[in-house]
Amino acid sequence: MARNHLILSILLLFSALTASESDQYFSKKISPSSLGLKKEKLTHLHFYFHDIITAKNPTAVQVAEAAMTNTSSTVFGAVFVMDDPLTVSPEINSKMVGRAQGIYASASQSEIGFLMVLNFAFMEGKFNGSNLSVLGRNAIFSGVREMPIVGGSGVFRFSRGYAQAKTHTIDLQTNNAVVEYNVYVFHY
Repeated sequence: MARNHLILSILLLFSALTASESDQYFSKKISPSSLGLKKEKLTHLHFYFHDIITAKNPTAVQVAEAAMTNTSSTVFGAVFVMDDPLTVSPEINSKMVGRAQGIYASASQSEIGFLMVLNFAFMEGKFNGSNLSVLGRNAIFSGVREMPIVGGSGVFRFSRGYAQAKTHTIDLQTNNAVVEYNVYVFHY
């Protein structure tokens, strides 16, 4: 009995030493300055999102649907993939500052409400090569919709904030839309 107790104690001690040794390789605390992070700032971005579904070269395409999608008043179950241009003004031929790339899915049975999973991929100025990630609900016929910014890359590492979307124009025949975005983001 004493011998079993001694063996168990040795195993527990060895296990504790091994666990703490492996933990230090898995994670460790570091200073934000070691990553070059300085003072956090708040940036406001303003641009227009062009969702073109019906055209010779659409920027959003439906890739899936549920059996009930065609009979649903909210197109519940439809899934779209997008690569939409982001421009400085509502005109499609205005200066492009990036692209909205991702997926949106009709996720409401009571109104047209999309689950948005996308990146704003910027291609202009000091934000060139940087991304902001959006994950949220977009009830497209509401006046102003708010969706969270859940992260980013490049200039926007460690970002957080929100995006406000407001439909500028929508063509109910083609379902093509221009959406105004105001994005407020904290980043370093």
